[in-house]
Amino acid sequence: MKTLRTGLAAGLTICALSLGAVPALADSYIVAVGAASNSLQGRSAAQFAEKLQAQLGDAHEVVFYADAQLGDEKELMQKLRLGTVQFTLISSIMTNVSPEFALFDMPFLVQDRAHLKAIDAEIVQAELAPKAEAQGLHVISTWENGFRQITNNVRPINKPEDLDGLKIRTPSSEWRLSMFKQWGANPTPMAFSEVFVALQTGTMDGQENPLTNITGANFQEVQKYLSLSGHVYSPTYLTTGAGTWADLPDEVKSAVVMVAAEVQDWSLAEGEKADSELVDKVKAAGVEVNTADKAAFVAASAPIYAAFADQVPGGADLVAKAQSLAK
Repeated sequence: MKTLRTGLAAGLTICALSLGAVPALADSYIVAVGAASNSLQGRSAAQFAEKLQAQLGDAHEVVFYADAQLGDEKELMQKLRLGTVQFTLISSIMTNVSPEFALFDMPFLVQDRAHLKAIDAEIVQAELAPKAEAQGLHVISTWENGFRQITNNVRPINKPEDLDGLKIRTPSSEWRLSMFKQWGANPTPMAFSEVFVALQTGTMDGQENPLTNITGANFQEVQKYLSLSGHVYSPTYLTTGAGTWADLPDEVKSAVVMVAAEVQDWSLAEGEKADSELVDKVKAAGVEVNTADKAAFVAASAPIYAAFADQVPGGADLVAKAQSLAK
């Protein structure tokens, strides 16, 4: 059986990808993520690559890259369309593909992981995935990114007004930007790979991410405060190019779907475990931790829901359906 290849071992492959060329081996599948290798996204993608290699055996080779070695999410999305990367994880910037994906930018919408799985089955796969397909992307499964929390170097965030004037890094999502503007912050989109230095140098006061991303990128080393807001549950989508999916042999498709379902369960369980474990890791680094006033943030978020219903086709119905799936 072939051994999963990772990192920079395949230097010639990276050169070919940077030039936009299709990998030389027809039976070689590249799994690449922009996330840190020790983040939950990175570890989930590694699990997928390893399990897929085991399922496919010697007939195919799976090569895995993390830490933005082949580009950030935006660049990898384009490589999916070109067919130079076969699988990646796309998170918040999926709203740039279709505005309906901004459903997951609605604050405090997702209640827990069981609710997320119901939304994945009833909304993502049934209604949102076809919209991505029309834009050249095939969404295979929805995995854990996690409940997002706020860190910064100025003060604890208890209520929205505590964000007033703070420079907060967000993903390139117009709804995340709108949310933090509504709460009084000065949000700026920035590639994840640039955030550590921005926090370290003071270019940004803070950022918002799941705990797995915060600790995976060691933000606790350059931040003073962690405020547990849980303001958004941010999923990540295992995605391939629509053309790639259409061309995959049936047995490979079956293996991908089976492995993706296994990793979905694994990633959700890991995310839930991390919620209770990683706060201690952040505290141990000397970061002050507080729990934000959820009710105050919910009250301040009503205009965001109103804008989503007004600007996104069928937005009100999507929200109502998602809320109805909570148990």
